[in-house]
Amino acid sequence: MQKSFTTFILAFVAGLLGAWAYQQLFTHDNLSNLETSSGQIYSSQQVHNYTEEEIKPSPTLAKNDPPISFVDASEKSTESVVFIKNFSGTDYRRYSMFDFFFGPQGGSSQRVSTGSGVIFSQDGYIITNNHVVENAETLEVIHHKKTYQAKLIGTDPNTDIAVLKIDAEGLPTIQKGSSRDLKIGEWVIAVGNPFNLTSTVTAGIVSAKERQINILGGDFPLESFIQTDAAINPGNSGGALVNVKGELVGINTAILSRTGSYTGYGFAVPVDIASKVANDLIKYGEVQKAIPGVEAAEITPELAKEMNLESLDGVVVTHVIRGGAADRAGIAVKDVIKGVDGIKVTGKGSFEEVLSYYYPGDKLNITYNRDNQQKSTELILQNLEGGTGIIKRAFYSSALLGARLESVNTVEKDRLQIDYGIKVTSLTRGYLNELGLGNGFILTEVNGEPAKDPKEIGSFLEDYSGRLVIEGLTSRGRPFRQSYSVR
Repeated sequence: MQKSFTTFILAFVAGLLGAWAYQQLFTHDNLSNLETSSGQIYSSQQVHNYTEEEIKPSPTLAKNDPPISFVDASEKSTESVVFIKNFSGTDYRRYSMFDFFFGPQGGSSQRVSTGSGVIFSQDGYIITNNHVVENAETLEVIHHKKTYQAKLIGTDPNTDIAVLKIDAEGLPTIQKGSSRDLKIGEWVIAVGNPFNLTSTVTAGIVSAKERQINILGGDFPLESFIQTDAAINPGNSGGALVNVKGELVGINTAILSRTGSYTGYGFAVPVDIASKVANDLIKYGEVQKAIPGVEAAEITPELAKEMNLESLDGVVVTHVIRGGAADRAGIAVKDVIKGVDGIKVTGKGSFEEVLSYYYPGDKLNITYNRDNQQKSTELILQNLEGGTGIIKRAFYSSALLGARLESVNTVEKDRLQIDYGIKVTSLTRGYLNELGLGNGFILTEVNGEPAKDPKEIGSFLEDYSGRLVIEGLTSRGRPFRQSYSVR
């Protein structure tokens, strides 16, 4: 009992002492010290006399950054994106003589497809996709509710880029960024006209770079796509992919989908490639392709094991053009190209992309491995005719023939083992289509005469009547010979 009483008295006294101590330490008049979360001690006087600058949060402390805004980028870029209409098949018998007397026979089979484009210059040049304007008989560009008739300046199936021209001045040109500086994970927005919904903006990030999805045609398909999860749908093709500054970083081109609509993967041609192609089409009428004189392949784990390679980076040389740039530089089949002018080659996409920035005649330092030994050499890039200067390849366009005829380049001659030829491109409804010649067909002889000059062959076919014998190669390289009776 006495022990319990003693314990009670001690507890009571301790409580009184605790209350007194609390009052002494924490009343306003006796507040002398405060401890921060960092453990630093400040006096009450110091607290009440801090300047505004002193009480700003430390940069090392966590803070809430403002959310990413796409408003400015959207406002800048939508002004420079146009709506494109492609009219084709307006009269499937347009070349019949009866049309001149009785009007079109059999009715109309007009088809209209749509896409997007980006204003490339103030004086009316517009960049878009080749597949947006393919097989067009008439092209219209709509900007700010005004409709313009458009002229096709040039196309490049190798990159799926095309350039149009409208008669206008003072157009809002989009500001160009750099696709080379674009980082994976960076925010981007896609601007276009999906499903005819004009000026639509969607947002996402850069999911990957240097993607190859094997969708492009042409003789030298260049695939080094920017992959994004910004929603891209039919009608977005040819539109702008821009960064958060509103700068153009790519031309929206394709989607990976089983339904034909967006399912999470979109692809854009890098602006550094698209700009070079567009400038070449405007200035020269065709792309100044600079070739190293090799064909190269991606390094797979199986190939690396077979060749005893230590890394999957680089590309393996699979073919060297006889007498070409690489041949002269000493590069051989099975060499592994690792770098171009100090830029690391990680795969076929990066190899083709870095080459696309150069012109014929440019000198490059190539680093490569041979039997796992590093070597380097200087290589002078060539043009498609095997020279080093700017070329303007001869071609002949004919509405009657329904095609564009152009001379076969050096690389094709080497691949097909021919000395000359005239290639059929941009095939639409017309005479050559009726003869059964497909896109990519190469004429080697017409009535026993060598097919060397596009204009000469084109004019001959337009005017000729009688027995016609055509020899050549199909787009798959198969020999072809056919006799026709032409009236």
